[in-house]
Amino acid sequence: MIVFDLVCADGEHRFEGWFGSSEDYADQQARGLLDCPICGSTNIAKAVMAPSLGRKGNQEPVAANPVEQGTEAPGASKPVSNEVAVPAEYKEMLGKLVKAQAEMLAKSEWVGDKFADRARDIHYGDAEEKPIHGTASQEEVSDLAEEGIAALPLPLPVIPPESKN
Repeated sequence: MIVFDLVCADGEHRFEGWFGSSEDYADQQARGLLDCPICGSTNIAKAVMAPSLGRKGNQEPVAANPVEQGTEAPGASKPVSNEVAVPAEYKEMLGKLVKAQAEMLAKSEWVGDKFADRARDIHYGDAEEKPIHGTASQEEVSDLAEEGIAALPLPLPVIPPESKN
């Protein structure tokens, strides 16, 4: 995997992109598959990046000179972040969504990768009707839909109970 810093030329938004190789990046760029996660623009280019070079094995690490509080060394750069400020109402909405999903999952049984089979059993009356959640492939979900069995993805990722600390 290779990570490129990317920039959207329309809004000058900076973000990371992970690719299998430089050729994968070039192919996706040529086909117009890259878009800005902030504004949706497809006018994407690689941002200038500093190479990550390790120090020579025969050199001692140089300790950084501490800068006094409130002063800045001449020519020092200021910290830069590509973190997007999230409005308070979005944070509040996400908090409500987290709470609602947690309440729903507390009243539901985890069935793991047996979700499709258990959903069928419940639908056809071979098992007690109760809320369940688990994992299913896209093909399994499509098959359920063709049979008239509703299955919806959870809005937030779920950690399987056996994976929790």
